Amino acid sequence: MLFDAAAFLTSSGALNGVAESFVTHEIGQQIYSNVVLADSSARQPSGWEPALSKTQSTGHSDSNHALAAPVNPASLASLSGSVLLQDLSALPQAQVAKFVRANPATVSKFLVSPPGAHTVVSWWSSISPNTRKSLTVAAPELVGNLDGVPFSVRDAANRRYLAESIATLKKSIASGSGRAQLVQSRHRLDILTQISRTLHTAPNQPERQLLTFDPSGEARAAVVVGNLASADYVSYLVPGMFFTVQGQMYDWTTIAADLQTEQSTWLKTLATTNPSLGGKTAATVSWIGYSTPGVLDIASLSRADQGAKFLGNAVRGVQATRAGSEPFVTLVTHSYGSTAAMIELASGGVKVDALAMVGSPGGAAQSASALDVTNDNVYVAEAAWDPVVNTAFYGSDPGSSQFGAKKFDVAGGTDAITHKSLAAAVGHLGYFDPGSEAMRNLALIGLNQGALVTNGTLADAHRTLADANRSQPVGK
Repeated sequence: MLFDAAAFLTSSGALNGVAESFVTHEIGQQIYSNVVLADSSARQPSGWEPALSKTQSTGHSDSNHALAAPVNPASLASLSGSVLLQDLSALPQAQVAKFVRANPATVSKFLVSPPGAHTVVSWWSSISPNTRKSLTVAAPELVGNLDGVPFSVRDAANRRYLAESIATLKKSIASGSGRAQLVQSRHRLDILTQISRTLHTAPNQPERQLLTFDPSGEARAAVVVGNLASADYVSYLVPGMFFTVQGQMYDWTTIAADLQTEQSTWLKTLATTNPSLGGKTAATVSWIGYSTPGVLDIASLSRADQGAKFLGNAVRGVQATRAGSEPFVTLVTHSYGSTAAMIELASGGVKVDALAMVGSPGGAAQSASALDVTNDNVYVAEAAWDPVVNTAFYGSDPGSSQFGAKKFDVAGGTDAITHKSLAAAVGHLGYFDPGSEAMRNLALIGLNQGALVTNGTLADAHRTLADANRSQPVGK
């Protein structure tokens, strides 16, 4: 049984370009093909000078160790994981750049199955500042997408690669390619332009960072609103089906910015009665870090499996990079995104501090307790006229009483604390409307303030700041 796809598409039309985003975009391959070396010397490079493998040398010196074995760039394509990282670290900048341009398939495979975040943190700290700079310049597409590399470095690398990719596509278009190639290049350029547009901020707005930028396949990207390196609370927004970087990256980031604003406002309000929250900050991540399903594979869980893996890598990256000062991490998941999140959290691969699911079509976990979430902070909400909820299409229904998640209200009303009128969520995408009860509760869930989250009972009218979870630690 498929739930009503037509109704779903209609309810999802509030975000731009949904109906136009079902095609697969081989972006990365085209970008690489425009810059790859014309001759075959990349496979057997002539005149390369042997560099030393960092796996066989010690310390942070930039000079080659006399006893270390040389690294042959021609052999790197057969390597993977941390071994590839170590050997790339030993090559001069020009040879790294040459290898990356000539071996896009190796780079893509590496990014699909990268080393663990803790391994990356250790590797990055073991190489010299000059080597880090060299790698960032020569292989921005690799450094920028490595969970475990400092966030500011990833942002700089991804922005660099984005600018280079846009310039390459513009050059290709200007060269007068054939009609089919021209249409394809313009389409790909539009995708990258949407990411670039997403990074623009007005004065006095929180900073934004391009945390992930992988233009291969259907394109993946993640944009941070706020400072991920110092935020006490971090919320990942995980989208559902029919979301693409081209069609929804800008709007999804706008929603992330709205949530970050809501959380920042609540932190100031909470600090009036709880001084320990003074100066605390929140960051949100607009995460389209996996290829969501379209009409042709809506019944499959393969995209959820892949999304679960990428999402786990992303969260582990934050936790490893911020080791010793880990933030309170929340997953705010919508539709199929909740399915992907449940797969990862049920696998034991990563643990988060809170999980919020809205518009969920179900998942493999049989209960909230089966998910690796701190203090059973698993929340679920279902809006009126949402055609996806209660379908249990992909497994157990997280909205059922048997599942055991904490239900939060999205029906609207008046906030007993701020006395503001709260709009109701209606349909499949109404959960993210500014000024709605849904956004209020999602913000508070991400701030570890479960006692203030409304649940549609008579207790809502009596909630006060005195109910705030003062006894619970801020962050981790």
